[in-house]
Amino acid sequence: MLRLPRPWSNKGLDPSEPFGPQHSLLSEAGPSDEVGEHVVLMKNEVRGEPRQLLLHPYPKRGTAKSPDRVGFPPRPRKGKEEDANEEALDALTRMNEVTARIQELGEALIDPTNLWSNLANAWDRAEREEDPRMAEIVRQAGELIPVLKAFRERIRRVLRRHRELTSLDRVQEMDQGSMRWLSRQPGRTIAERAGANQRILAVVRHEDFDTLENRVAHSYLHLAGDVGREWLREHPRAQSSKRFQSVASFVKLCKTIATDLADMGIARATTDITPNYVLMENQTYRLIREAWEALLKREKALDELWAWQAQTWTDFSVLAIVLALHDLPDAELIAQAPISFREEAVNGVWFDQERPIAVFWLKNIGRVVEVMARPEKPGTLLTLSRAHVALRISSPFDDSAFAHRVAVWTPHALSRLPTQESATNAVSRLAELRRVPGQTELIRHGLVLMPGHHEPDAASAEKDGAFAEAIAFDAVGSSLAHGREAIRGFLHRDIWGAT
Repeated sequence: MLRLPRPWSNKGLDPSEPFGPQHSLLSEAGPSDEVGEHVVLMKNEVRGEPRQLLLHPYPKRGTAKSPDRVGFPPRPRKGKEEDANEEALDALTRMNEVTARIQELGEALIDPTNLWSNLANAWDRAEREEDPRMAEIVRQAGELIPVLKAFRERIRRVLRRHRELTSLDRVQEMDQGSMRWLSRQPGRTIAERAGANQRILAVVRHEDFDTLENRVAHSYLHLAGDVGREWLREHPRAQSSKRFQSVASFVKLCKTIATDLADMGIARATTDITPNYVLMENQTYRLIREAWEALLKREKALDELWAWQAQTWTDFSVLAIVLALHDLPDAELIAQAPISFREEAVNGVWFDQERPIAVFWLKNIGRVVEVMARPEKPGTLLTLSRAHVALRISSPFDDSAFAHRVAVWTPHALSRLPTQESATNAVSRLAELRRVPGQTELIRHGLVLMPGHHEPDAASAEKDGAFAEAIAFDAVGSSLAHGREAIRGFLHRDIWGAT
């Protein structure tokens, strides 16, 4: 197995060197190699030899074996963000931003005929940081504040039976245990057996708030407060927005009620409880339970999203390319693959689609552009380039013109990748591919899309007639706007030949 620091690398890592945060966690392997945790990005035969491009996950706890991964920050845990380092918090913020852009695809799919226009509008809003992203906690802040207020006014309680020494004139109930106690006391009458204090052991009922449904509510309030504070931390520039103010009020209310419940002696429920009748049928408690389960489901999914951030970044990059083509003035969408959006990501992938995901007709110059992601039959050059996203550009009315591809690399690392170095090394890889004999379809240009760590940048390089551009950008704010504009500029150069 050849472990690769970058998809375009000619040399792999030393066998004794583990993957680190500066690497893209890719490897090239044959059928008999021991590869460890992985997903297959692309597979093909090159000169009769089976070859697979694999992606390995980020470790969830900082280090992992098979393959060795060392030095990665563990994912910050809810309520323990102060224990996480800045690198991990920044990575979590970027992951949430990219996931939000992907989830906007699911919302845009409600109207498939205007899918890309609706998604473009959502991404336009994301460029304005004062208009923060929708999230589950935002929805709950809007819907559950009246529910929590109603809960606070009518916290359910039960009367629990206890045996206590009780004055004779206040005794209302006795059970077998208290009767046995009374029979063992000296005396012939009840008054004599009550002794000098005239007290006997009797059953007394006391109010108790520590019920299962209240423990679930207590757990929900703590979890909602943690998730809300994380959302507020990620949107410091949106303090004047209605969403920010709504979440801030919701977090404050959760903290206040949670303090009240703790003072009442109510414990917290574990996540493996079986809902009782009240949690199932009482409207207030049922809404609280459903909100708690939604946040628990999100928390569980975060582990998988953290491990497979590179997959989500690839899908985000594909959508950015499609939207850039959609924004071109003379581009017409002539085919769109069916897209199936999942409720939960599988290995970081939120949606399934046929290939190509979209086909555009550039009527002014008579060219067709197809957007391919994770191709099933990538071809020799694309396999050698290790680019599992590509554009295929052809001229259907010009028999003399060869179709060509644009290799699109989407490297993801927890450390920021150098922009100029990436462009230079990527174009060197393209120049080598030009010398592969017997190919009827060439890869002319290359595009590198990588996380900008909120420092957007772009760099380009040329070598032996090949051109590559590396664009570092993010999924929110001015960095998103910079990336979308840079992708449009690259497409204009590649398709029209403009400089």
